[in-house]
Amino acid sequence: MENAGASDLWLFIEPYGEDYWLKPGEVFAVAPEAAGSNVCFSIAVCQEGTVWLYEDGDPTKVVLEYTVTDADGKRLECGHQRPAGSGATEPG
Repeated sequence: MENAGASDLWLFIEPYGEDYWLKPGEVFAVAPEAAGSNVCFSIAVCQEGTVWLYEDGDPTKVVLEYTVTDADGKRLECGHQRPAGSGATEPG
């Protein structure tokens, strides 16, 4: 995902509700941890970008183990660059 906008983009990944924040111009990669998975993405474009990962074109086969990395390949944690006062909280 690339933030081609002029403000921060909220990347929200389901089903865990984890959030990552992209600054303008930043690129993040979202990928399954298991090699060889036939993963499809469902992306809802709204003020926040919501991503739903699933296998074999079947949205009931949710990918539960995934990684989010920056352009340098560094693994990012939930809440990466979350702005103070955003209203977002850690998934529970």
